[in-house]
Parts: sequence; structure tokens; C-alpha cells
Amino acid sequence: MRKRIVWFLIGVLAILIGLYPLKYLLSTGTVGILNGKPDWLLNSLIWKISFYTHIVLGGVALSIGWLQFNDKLRLSKPRIHQFIGKIYVISVLLSSFSGFYIALFADQGFWASLGFSCLAVIWFYTTFMAYLTVRNRQFIRHRNMMIYSYAACFAAVTLRIWLPVLIITIGDYSISYIIVAWLSWIPNLLAAYLIVKKSALKSVSNMESGG
Repeated sequence: MRKRIVWFLIGVLAILIGLYPLKYLLSTGTVGILNGKPDWLLNSLIWKISFYTHIVLGGVALSIGWLQFNDKLRLSKPRIHQFIGKIYVISVLLSSFSGFYIALFADQGFWASLGFSCLAVIWFYTTFMAYLTVRNRQFIRHRNMMIYSYAACFAAVTLRIWLPVLIITIGDYSISYIIVAWLSWIPNLLAAYLIVKKSALKSVSNMESGG
């Protein structure tokens, strides 16, 4: 029951934040983080394409990625699982690649840029490895890489949870933004590591008891 509640909350948050790009797509003016960007950056076609590629496809990946961990869907409807997986991988690879570029222009300078750049690299790498491992029928490694990939993807949610908490606690937006550039994803990956480790220990225990 607890597991179902957790996944329900993850799904709700993922969909809500996944729809967040609509705010930018449906607006006729500058909204959100665009308000703090200089005109020369907003007028850059490469940056603009990268920004919308990142937020739209990132939103798609976030909205559907959690479904891949539904064992019932994976076992009873493998074709749907594979179809969603293909959309997720394509969306992530494009979103993380473009995300790396826009991270170079992140607010608050070098340390924030570095934090988001690291996230983009990790997100790309874990997702690409998830694709390669499933192609090679290494299903356990594939599942593990997908756990890490979605943990990185879920940074879009945890960022929006941590940032207001940090602002209230610290009282300074600039410092809070630099911290959240790292805090939004490092605990996620730590949680992913613990999940993978627990799964591995469970598998070993089952093998020993079966032996």
C-alpha cells in the first residue's frame, strides 16, 4: 500500500510538472525564467530552439517515464512498455543535449551552470546506457540505468520543491539557486543508488534461498 501511494504521488507530481512547459508555449510574452534573461540571449535562435526543445521534451519524458516502472504494464502489455520507452529515450537524449547547452547560460554564474551541466551529462549517459543494455538484452542493467535516468529526470520536480524551501530558509535567491542546481538531483541519484542496491541484495538473497 505504501509503495502504491508513493508511486501515485510521483505520478501526479511528474504529470503536473511535465505540463509546466505549456506556460511558456501558451504565453505571448516573456514568463518565468525568461524574465531574467538578457535580450541578446532571448534573441538567439540557437538558445531559443534549445530552450523549447529542453522543456517540451523534458516534460514529455517526465510525464511518461514513471509508467515504465509499472510491472503490471511491462509484463501484460510489453509492446506499450517498449513504445513508451522509445518515446522516453528519444525525448531524454534531445532534452538533455539541449539542456546542456542552455545550462551554460544559467542564472547565477559558473557554479549553477556546472551543476545543471553535470545533471544534463548524467541524464544523457544513464539513458543512453539504458538503451544500449536493453538492446543487448541485459535487462537487469537496463532497469538499473532507467532508475538512475528517471531519478535525474525527476530533478525537474525536486528543484521546484527545494527552491522555495531554500529561499525561505536562506533568504537569498541567488545563493538558493546555486544550491538547488546541485540539490535538485544529487539526493535523487543517492535514492536511486539505494533502490538499485536493495534490489541487488534481494536478488542475491532469493538466489541463496532458492539454492
